[in-house]
Amino acid sequence: MSNKEGSGGFRKRKHDNFPHNQRREGKDVNSSSPVMLAFKSFQQELDARHDKYERLVKLSRDITVESKRTIFLLHRITSAPDMEEILTESEIKLDGVRQKILQVAQELSGEDMHQFHRAITIGLQEYVEAVSFQHFIKTRSLISMDEINKELIFTTEDNGKENTTPSSDAQDKQLGTWSLKVTPVDYLLGVADLTGELMRMCINSVGNGDIDTPFEVSQFLRQVYDGFSFIGNTGPYEVSKKLYTLKQSLAKVENACYALKVRGSEIPKHMLADVFSVKTEMIDQEEGIS
Repeated sequence: MSNKEGSGGFRKRKHDNFPHNQRREGKDVNSSSPVMLAFKSFQQELDARHDKYERLVKLSRDITVESKRTIFLLHRITSAPDMEEILTESEIKLDGVRQKILQVAQELSGEDMHQFHRAITIGLQEYVEAVSFQHFIKTRSLISMDEINKELIFTTEDNGKENTTPSSDAQDKQLGTWSLKVTPVDYLLGVADLTGELMRMCINSVGNGDIDTPFEVSQFLRQVYDGFSFIGNTGPYEVSKKLYTLKQSLAKVENACYALKVRGSEIPKHMLADVFSVKTEMIDQEEGIS
């Protein structure tokens, strides 16, 4: 055993060779030193950034909830007698969602959006899904990202629609304009989620005797799927992950259109929804086995 090792076979630490009373004691830290003042400013900056991040997360949750409620409302359009009434109500709900997005834009005023993007991306995706769903019901086409971003430019009049928490930045209030841009990834993920809602609308419309909507949805979903296929694995990971779900939705809609075209005259209209639901369950089981 070497001299550097004790009786237990462990190597001694360097300061163990000195008596306890001879060890170096720490000096009192001067709180007014430039180093301490710099670190205190760092602490305040990080605390403010974390608080802002938490506020954005809460706003994103509110945007997600209100957007989902708008989507649920729009699904009633397949069985409602007055479509315009539901569209008007959905527009009111989307205006409320935009008021939440206005608060997000005010929080991000003067900040780099990409530093806080993770806190708001879920809410923006859900908003894109709701807006594109409403746009498809109205026009049977896909809304563009530029059209969505044009609706997210706010003025002082928009800020007055709802009592919001006043911003700490007085200069932004004097300017009276705020904007928030949906990123291409948020737009693509929102459109990918839209395909699932269109699949549900297709099945519901068949159950209510609407034979034209499934074929319109099928044509639209093929175009969307072709567009996502061009991206493939070259795009973001989340986009390629959604491609499988999009393919499932397209297969269910095409299966419904096939049943309508081939067996539509054999099956009574009030039984079509039951037949499609059974076929959808069979497709899900086959995909789960494979």
